[in-house]
Formats: sequence, structure tokens, C-alpha cells
Amino acid sequence: MSQPKDFGFNEDISMLKETFAKFLTEKQPINTLRPSLEGTEDPYHGATRAGFFDKDTWQQMIQLGWHAVAVPEEQGGIGMGLVAATALAEEIGRFALPTPLSTTLQACFLLRELKSAGADQLLSQIATGESVGLAIYGQQGSLNTDSTDVMHDAGTLTGTSWYVTDAQKLDHFIVAANSDNGIGLFKVSANQPGVTLEPDRIVDLTRDQACLVFSGAQAETLCEPGHGEPGLKAALPALLTLIAADIAGAAEWQLQATADYAKVRQQFDRPIGFFQAVKHPIVDIMIQTDATRSLVYNAACAFDFDRDDASRCAHLAKSSASDTASLASQCSTQLHGGIGFTWEADIQVYHKRQIHSEFMFGDGNWQRAKLAELI
Repeated sequence: MSQPKDFGFNEDISMLKETFAKFLTEKQPINTLRPSLEGTEDPYHGATRAGFFDKDTWQQMIQLGWHAVAVPEEQGGIGMGLVAATALAEEIGRFALPTPLSTTLQACFLLRELKSAGADQLLSQIATGESVGLAIYGQQGSLNTDSTDVMHDAGTLTGTSWYVTDAQKLDHFIVAANSDNGIGLFKVSANQPGVTLEPDRIVDLTRDQACLVFSGAQAETLCEPGHGEPGLKAALPALLTLIAADIAGAAEWQLQATADYAKVRQQFDRPIGFFQAVKHPIVDIMIQTDATRSLVYNAACAFDFDRDDASRCAHLAKSSASDTASLASQCSTQLHGGIGFTWEADIQVYHKRQIHSEFMFGDGNWQRAKLAELI
């Protein structure tokens, strides 16, 4: 199937992206984030950092319908595809937004692949404003779809889901659990009996992470045991594309912030942007960011219009994005000099977010290994 022109960015999607960017420009979420970090600057000592997000901003986003962009119309949503969700994800990264929207978008595309009554019910709950995330990894951190350490038996879950992103922000979780018949996917609410959340200490200031410990927690079936792995594999291209879009948006901010700083920082009576040792790394960021953005848009378009090529395109996009996250973070921090390492500069917030994003759903090396399997 041929893909449409402009990667499927029609007038409605372009307007969606522009409106969301304008909304975040007015909110300036990083200014709200900063006060929440006081006393938790060192993630490995002192108080445990709470999973902060601006609840008022989240409620406004719900009222404006952005949470339901990827929810099908039959379940009360807007019914748009991955191209539209990618447009939102790029702006989330550009503004380093602490939000449950990222994980909820990921959950939507997984639920859409399951095509079950339970999945449709959870999509309807998302349409009403409830947030959902993924609890699909075992302790070894394997990215394979059978890596879960949770067991399902007689409608209950026992075990631990590891590395759950933004766990403190979410109302519900999609849990991968094993049984005699294979992997199934189940819905568990954050505040129900038998669920204990144990926060991790991570350097990313815009996200939180946790383990979910299940001790006989009641679970609602989203897909029967044996059908979980196919659902996760079908949704993986969307998950990769969304995080790659987040990286591309953040890299664009790093590029612009560094270029602006190079115009005002003086050395030897000249702006540092005059010197080739500064010019060239900035151009490198620009070239790498543009390449990543093109691959991200192509991957989103393939998922919506050419599903046979979606896996290849998504691995390409995340491979490029992971490399971009590393390059843009290293160069932008270095070119900010000493100020780049301090709490006075926002550059360190993006650096930490990007390095976390680089490894989410697999770094560049892992993506290229998967690409080799597809050739």
C-alpha cells in the first residue's frame, strides 16, 4: 500500500500540533517542574522524588481532548492514528512535559491491537480522562515480549512488574503476565488491594519509574493467555515511534537553545558561535535531528497506511533517535560550558530526559540488531 504525501500530515493534524504547541508555550511546564525538585536534586540520596506532574494542566488537556486523540470513535475518542499521536509526542519532548499523556498514548495503540471487549472497555475509560500505562517488563529488563515476572492464576496476579514508566501518575496499568497457556494482558488499577508501588530512583527529572508488586491482585482480562505476545509485537512499532518522536522534539529544543546561547556567550571578544569548534557540533545536531524527524514521520505514516513496512520503519526511527539523544545531549551540555552542568540551566533537565529516552524500548544497537533480523 502506498503512503500519502507529507507523511499523512493533513490540515487537521497540522492544526492539532500547532494548537498543542501553543498551549504548552503558554504553560511553560518546566517552570512548574522546577519547584517540585527541591530537596531531591540527588536521585540516589535524600528524599525520594515524587512523580510530579501539573494536575491542573492535565485536566485542561483532557477538556481539550488531547488524551483521546488515539481512542477510536466507537469508544468515545477522536479516532486519529499514529501520525497525529506522533505530532503530540514531539511537542511533549520539545517542552520536556511531565505528563501521563505519553504512557496513555502508548496504551491506546496496544489496546487497539488487542481487539477485545476488555480492551474496548479500557479505551472507553481513557476517553473519559483516565490515564493508563504499561507494566510489561521483568527484572532482567529484556525487551522481548515474554520477559514478564508476573504470574496469572485464577484471575489474580502474583509477582513484580519492573521499570514501569510514570507509575505514580497513572490510574490503571496494562500488565503482562505468564500462565500455563502463555502471556496474557490484564488491567489492574493503581489503588486496588494487592498492588504495591515501589518507586525507583532515576536521574530523569520529568518522569518517574517504579516496580509494581502484585500479591493476589484481582485482574481484568484484556486478552487471554497466549494472545499477549502477538498484541505486544503488533503494537511495538507504535511504541517505538512515539518515544522516537519525543526524542526528536527534545533534540530540536536542545539545538535551538544551544544555537541561541552561542550567539550571546562571549569569548575573545566574539560570540562563541563564531568559532568552528562550536559551529560544527551545532550543525551536527541539526543534521541528526532532521534525519530522525524524517524517519519518525515515515514510521508513523507506515503504521497508519502501510503496516507491512511498519516494523522496519519503526526500528529505523528509534535507532536514529537513540543516537540523536546521545549526540544532542552531549554537545548541547558541552557547548553551554560550566553553566550546562548546573541547576541554573534547563539544559541538564533535557539531557537527563534524553538519556532515559535513549534506552526506552531499546537503544540504537538493539534497534539495529532487530533491523538485521528483518533483512
